[in-house]
Amino acid sequence: MNKKAMLRILLSLLVLFSFSGCMESMVKPEAKTDTGEEMGLPPYSGPRARVAVADFEWKVDESSKTTKIGFGSQTMTISSSESSGYTTGLRDMLTTAMVQSKRYRVLERQNIDSLKGEMSLGSSGYTDSTGIKKGGMKGADLLVMGAITGWEPGTSGGGGGIGGGGLLGNASALFGAVSGGYKKSSMAMDIRIVDTHTSEVLAATRVEGVAKDISLGGALAGFGGSGGMGGGLGGYAKTPMEKAIRTCLYNATKFIAENTPQEYMKY
Repeated sequence: MNKKAMLRILLSLLVLFSFSGCMESMVKPEAKTDTGEEMGLPPYSGPRARVAVADFEWKVDESSKTTKIGFGSQTMTISSSESSGYTTGLRDMLTTAMVQSKRYRVLERQNIDSLKGEMSLGSSGYTDSTGIKKGGMKGADLLVMGAITGWEPGTSGGGGGIGGGGLLGNASALFGAVSGGYKKSSMAMDIRIVDTHTSEVLAATRVEGVAKDISLGGALAGFGGSGGMGGGLGGYAKTPMEKAIRTCLYNATKFIAENTPQEYMKY
């Protein structure tokens, strides 16, 4: 074997090892905890307000209920069941963000049936005197109501009710994540803070989250799965739409924190 052939082999092996190491770093498992620091709220350790988050409403225009996936002009319409999954996930994410703000005692209302079941165990004699009893749940002074009024994903994501399965679905997810970097993804929602005793709307606004950028790592992650998105939002994980969603919810939480009257901060 001559020197040129040997050099070509060595260079090929070097490129192969470098590529393997790069791919290994991309797919290496990692855990990340969302602390809500992106909200930009100052530290807080005073009394908190009691609040509950209501079910979100889906009020997106019919013309905005289609999302291009894959190649060409193929479209997928968001069904009522999918929008219900989206609103559930968004409500859960806003609830988490409000807890992270450390300004609220957020009362569980989403899984009220589970709490009722626990109460029934006590009333039926299945639990001891320490079990939860009817009338022990705390009431909320404030109710946060949200309506999704804008939904424009620039990428289909990798699942969560949008996009196909199998090899073709994965290819579409990857293409969507890459091309999504050149399209605007956005979400808008109307937020209201309501006094539960008087039904007075204390504050209201429209918030929006917009994203245009996507990294190569995020594109490759389109093959992987749902990331940390709740409800039916898993298909938007690691895409510009995830950034738009989180930006919108963080802006909403910041608005709520800055517009809660001081007299409600008493617990």
